[in-house]
Formats: sequence, structure tokens, C-alpha cells
Amino acid sequence: MEKINFDEFKKVEIAVGKILSAEKVPDTDKLLKLSVDFAEENPRQIISGISMYFPECEVLVGKKCMFVVNLEPRNIKGLESNGMILAVSTEDGKFSLLEPNAEIPAGTRAK
Repeated sequence: MEKINFDEFKKVEIAVGKILSAEKVPDTDKLLKLSVDFAEENPRQIISGISMYFPECEVLVGKKCMFVVNLEPRNIKGLESNGMILAVSTEDGKFSLLEPNAEIPAGTRAK
């Protein structure tokens, strides 16, 4: 794994986002389209390859998770994605979204 220095790491903006809606992207096996509140003027659309972990994607609605919010927009299957949800998975299939362990408002940035 390539190492980065602290100045490079400081460029990454991580924020709490509240998932407002989640739906499967048609004709894909892995993609979900999320609408996420970051306490900005409008929610952001984020496309994520986590569908296999959430067969009932409605369970994501209302969750607060950690997101990278300063990635350049990316077009995925014709949909613009404006961020990335943070998660971890293991070789044996365990999966977890990164979620704050206290009541933290949407839009709060990591320090």
C-alpha cells in the first residue's frame, strides 16, 4: 500500500451525512443511489456499490454515516456521484458502514 504524508491526508474532507433515501440502480447488482443530507442547500446524490449488503435498502434511510465529501464528481452508470460512503469489509464477508457513535448533526466535518 502506498503511504501518503499528512499534508495529503488533510486534503480529504470527511463529514457526517444523513441518508434521506436509498434505491437500487436499475440493471446493476451492486449499486445503490443515495440521497444524503450534509446540511447544505441541497442533498447530494451518492452512488455506492453496497447493494449486496442491503437487500432491503430502505433500512439505510435515516442512518448517519461518514462520507468523503470533496471527491470530484464521478459518472457511474449515467448517474453523477458526489461523494463516497465509508465502510469496511473482511475477507469472510463481514461488512460495516462507518457511523458516528454519538448523536452528531449531519454536515459535521471530521477534525
